[in-house]
Amino acid sequence: MNRKEIHIAPSPGSCLAVKLQYDPELLSVIKAIPGRRWSFDEKTWYIPDRKEYFDSILSASAGMNYNIFVGGDDVFSFREETLLYESLADLKNELIIRKYSGSTMESYIRYNFNLLKHARLKADDITQHDITLFLSDTITRNNANASTVQLIINALRFYFGEVLKKDFIYEFTPPRKDKKLPVVLSRNEVFSIISSVENLKHRTVLMLIYSAGLRLNEAITIKISDIDTDRGMIVIRKGKGRKDRTTLLSEKFLVILREYLDEYRPDDWLFEGQVRKEHLSARSVQHIFTRAAEKAGIKKKASVHTLRHSFATHLLEQGIDIRFIQELLGHSSPNTTMIYTHVSTRKLKDIKSPLDF
Repeated sequence: MNRKEIHIAPSPGSCLAVKLQYDPELLSVIKAIPGRRWSFDEKTWYIPDRKEYFDSILSASAGMNYNIFVGGDDVFSFREETLLYESLADLKNELIIRKYSGSTMESYIRYNFNLLKHARLKADDITQHDITLFLSDTITRNNANASTVQLIINALRFYFGEVLKKDFIYEFTPPRKDKKLPVVLSRNEVFSIISSVENLKHRTVLMLIYSAGLRLNEAITIKISDIDTDRGMIVIRKGKGRKDRTTLLSEKFLVILREYLDEYRPDDWLFEGQVRKEHLSARSVQHIFTRAAEKAGIKKKASVHTLRHSFATHLLEQGIDIRFIQELLGHSSPNTTMIYTHVSTRKLKDIKSPLDF
């Protein structure tokens, strides 16, 4: 793509897909849009399909002398892509009826849309061969990992298998997942990261994730009413799998939480975004963590989710029963939680290397 080109096209989930080369000035316009999301795999920004957002990008692009392409590629017109998306209405309705989460709905619709666009066929005409070619091209072009491929297969199975009642989709074997151990930070490394954050709001959200073992989306969608100070716990509403659960409310976290509430005075969401009625974005927290880890001199390949891994591992090293850790994390299966036994140093400390005999 030419540096002075921007491509804007309709995308499943009532979004617009925006592609451009790195340009700090134009990116600042996109990042100011509430609800925008960056897809690393597709190298694409997704923004809500609203006229004011579309117009702001067009105006900024024109002012920077960009060549603007509205719609799809040279073969698919804007209208054709819109019709293709509208053909997935039955999929969208079924996802709504079954009360799937917004993120799952967006993913399922987007991957099925990409398949139909790749094959240039209607859903009823798709064959197993078309899906094989689509998966092969997606894996090659995006270097998709096993988890992403599994998500794509789940999306296609739901639409073609459960909605359209086709049998062939069940013939696809999910890829073998890489058996990687989670990255875990020591307690000193966690405290170094948190203490390197000067902004009170940013420091509070990182402390919450670590102290309660939360997923990123759980942390940014917590409401003030979910903090139960009398019972000393935090209620997680509609976590992964739409399950509610409770987790720990750290006494040390409660101290900084009260300081944060007194200074910021949020209304509903515990962590409000740039627009007061919206919660803090996941991307913002990822940036906060990355900058903090760099400032703290952390060399491990850590992410926000590493704080959750570290929470579980540190509890295990304290001797907390793994079944209790499973409940705190919201894992459906104890097998998922058992992975932390492989990174815990609790047993290793009791074993000496032959070199130390």
